[in-house]
Parts: sequence; C-alpha cells; structure tokens
Amino acid sequence: MSPRYNWPFFPVTMSLSPGTRLGPYEIESPLGAGGMGEVYKARDTRLNRTVAIKVLPDHFATDPNLKQRFEREARTVAALNHPHICTLYDIGSQDGVDFLVMEHLEGETLRDRLARGPLRVAEAMPLALTLVTTLEVLHA
Repeated sequence: MSPRYNWPFFPVTMSLSPGTRLGPYEIESPLGAGGMGEVYKARDTRLNRTVAIKVLPDHFATDPNLKQRFEREARTVAALNHPHICTLYDIGSQDGVDFLVMEHLEGETLRDRLARGPLRVAEAMPLALTLVTTLEVLHA
C-alpha cells in the first residue's frame, strides 16, 4: 500500500486499522489525511454500503477549539445538498474518536490525475467550472 500524505505532502501515520469498528461502521482501508482529519473507506454494516469516515486525529481531539470546528463542519456539510459535495450520513463519537460518516465516491483524485501529466485545456475547463460553481455554493 502506498503511503498517505498530508499537506504539504509529508507521510502521515493513520490511527485506525482495518477491522476497527466505530459503531456499525467497519474500517476497510485508509484513503488519506489532511489538515482537519483522517479519511477511511468503511462498510456500513447496517445498510451494507461503502462509506467514507472522517475522524478527528488524536492530537486534535483534545483541543476544544478544533473539536468545535469539526462539529461546525458537520453542521455545515449536513445543510448542503449539491451533486459535487459528499452527503453527510451520520456523526458520532466512540472511545474518544469523533467521526463523520459521508458518502463514499469512487474515482481518480485530481492529485492522481496530475501525476500522469498536465491537463489539456479541454479537460481543465470543465473541471475548473465545476470547482468554481461548487465553491460558490459552499461560500454562500
């Protein structure tokens, strides 16, 4: 398995292992890590569907300000309904791990696509338009 990276592309140790359970959700594999969380592919054992679970990293979970920010993010995402924004299914906390359960989307990341080479203008323009219109919804 390839290492996961955090901005600005430093390797990150993911804190949950495959098989770990968070309520009815069973972790399958890590997807990545960013500034405010680690994201895992998981199985919703009640509905037998694949989900993405974002957890607040251990070193953030003890900071009340960062925990509030994580909860604010959950409320914000829950209020949105847009085809280019993941749907929030659930929020929870178990054994000191705070988590969001979201729609899991398959596909190539922009980072992976750019690793193959630069985008042609014909590829970049529709992506840029989608990104801009989605950001407009988020900022509204």
